[in-house]
Order: sequence, then C-alpha cells, then structure tokens
Amino acid sequence: MKVLQVLPSLQGGGVEVGTLEIARALVAAGHDSWVLSAGGGMVARLQEEGSRHVEWNLGKKSLLNVLQIRKLRRWLAQEKFDLVHVRSRMPAWVVYLAWKKMPVSKRPRLMSSVHGLHSVSRYSAIMCCGERVIVVSKTAREYVTSNYPDVDPSKLRLVYRGIDPARYPWGYQATEDWKQKWFQQYPQLRDQFVVTLPGRITRLKGHLVLLKVVRRLLDSGTPVKAVIVGGDDPNRMGYRKEIDEAIQQAGLQEAVVFTGQRSDMRDIYSVSNVVLSLSTKPESFGRTVLEALSLGVPVVGFAHGGVGEILAALYPDGAVALGDEAGVAEAITQLKQGKAGDLKQNNLFLLSNMQQQTLSVYRELVP
Repeated sequence: MKVLQVLPSLQGGGVEVGTLEIARALVAAGHDSWVLSAGGGMVARLQEEGSRHVEWNLGKKSLLNVLQIRKLRRWLAQEKFDLVHVRSRMPAWVVYLAWKKMPVSKRPRLMSSVHGLHSVSRYSAIMCCGERVIVVSKTAREYVTSNYPDVDPSKLRLVYRGIDPARYPWGYQATEDWKQKWFQQYPQLRDQFVVTLPGRITRLKGHLVLLKVVRRLLDSGTPVKAVIVGGDDPNRMGYRKEIDEAIQQAGLQEAVVFTGQRSDMRDIYSVSNVVLSLSTKPESFGRTVLEALSLGVPVVGFAHGGVGEILAALYPDGAVALGDEAGVAEAITQLKQGKAGDLKQNNLFLLSNMQQQTLSVYRELVP
C-alpha cells in the first residue's frame, strides 16, 4: 500500500507520536509510508525510520486553506495514494473537500481517527468523514454515536492506543544516578510517600481537587507529598495563580512540589507511590495512566472516559467516582497502609496491537 497520513505538524504530542508509530509499522510491513504536515522536530526521526515527509501546512485555521484544495486534489491524483488517513480537523476538511471532487475510480480510500472528545459542532464532525473511522476507546465511540447520529456506526473501528512494554517495563526503576539528581533537586521528597499528578497546568487536570485531597490526608494523619509535573499554560496564568493562592490558604506550602515540564516521566513514575488522574472532563484515552500502570505503579483516578476503561481493565481498586475527593483520599490511604488490590500487567493496551489493528483497518479498504 501507498499510505498518506495527514496532520497539522510534527512538533510533538499524542497524535504525532501515534502517526510515527503507524508509519513505522507500515515501513516494517513493506508498505510505502508518507506523512504530510507543516513540519517540526519529529520529521528527522520519521525519515530515519523509512517514511517520506511532505511539508505542507494544512492545519492553520484560516479560510485561505480553501485556496489549497485544488492544488491538493491535483497532487493526490498525481501521487496515486491507495489510502489517506486524516488525523486532525482542519487538515481533514481540506483533504475531504479535495478528495470528494476526485473521480471515484481514481481517488484514494479515506480514513479518519477520533483521538479526542472535541466540542460538538459541524467543524468537529469532519473527523467522522472517513470510509472507516478509528475510535481510540469505547468512550470515543460513544461520543461519536451520541453526538453524530448521521454517522453509520458500522464504519467505526475500536483501536485502543498502546504503549511499548520495552519502553515501559513492569517493575522499572530509575537509575541510582537519576535518583541522586532527583533528590538533590527535591530533597523534601526523600523517604516520603509521594503522589504524582502529571499533565499541563490547566483547570481540567484537577489540581485544585488534588490540594483538597492532600489537605484531607494530612488532617487524617496520613503524611504525603504531592508532585505536580507539567508546564504552565501561558494563556492560563490566572489559573496558576489560583492554585498558588489555594496552597497558601490550605497551608500546603511544604506538601506540594512543582517540577515544571519534564521529559523523564518514566523515572518520575518509578519514584512515585501513587499516580493520580483527576481530570474533571472525560478524556478519550489516558496515556499517562497507562504508562504508570504498565510500570506497576498504582493509579487512583476518576473513573470516567478512557481513564475509567483503563482502570477497569488493569487496576479496578484505583477507580473512584467523578468528584469523590474522599474516595480518592481513602484509596491513597489504603495504598499507604499496604492494602492495595491486584494490579494486572498490561497485555491489552499494547503498541503492537494498535499497529496491527490499524493496518488491518487499512486492509479493509485496500485489500
């Protein structure tokens, strides 16, 4: 097959990582893998792994993109792709409008993926334009069937995201050198019971819930340290100020550590006693939850969205009803007292499964 994946850029992020993972699988299976984007730091790796990259910015939210439709249609006809897989809304619109006017006998098959639970709108509906539509969780499938009733459910295909167990091996431990540097930077975490909340500092991630949980734990005689791993959102600095003020008011200055954005999450998970997922809105999947659980680190989280699906499969004792702060505190207390339930090894949400299943969906369209 000659396959083209289309997305806004290759700067980094979950969709971008998934694009490279599928490109790698295509190359390994002997297919011709192409990616179209505005470029970015991941292009070199993509090309090193055997795919071709076409630099073309279709992701900018501008009416000027309409001017690119005819040019794109000519290029698609020229390159004779067997299949085009769109992964983001604005590029999907441009590709779809170009593809729709091509002769049926000469146009490639069209695939799309629903990676996120976007605001429901005609603009977002384009992610269901494919002749097959991959949904990354049962939650994402429910989002489509509930909000876009005109979409034929028979064309939806559930393909869970997955991780490489070689990258996130069960029982992984950071090196002594890494630990030494970590505890030099954060000496207050040494020999402490650490709860970690990963994710960018935005309101949806539930930082204010974390502070209430920590205060509840301390008041009940359960000493913990909370580590917040994630960069500030420059457009939401008012929220960061709100968090800082809440820490002051609750007297948690000594109990909360901010690390900023880090690239060593695997090591941070390994020195955490519990990882938390406190998102107030459901996520389509929940990669950080899966990463931690795959290492054997317990996760306590609100059981909704994709996070709820992962917890149900791998660590049901970590699942807490949405908004139940007391339940989160109790689950952490149980872990601290050594009363944790069984944590199952991840044999379901695997990168190899995701790659094989995605290529199988491609083969439905290009036998």
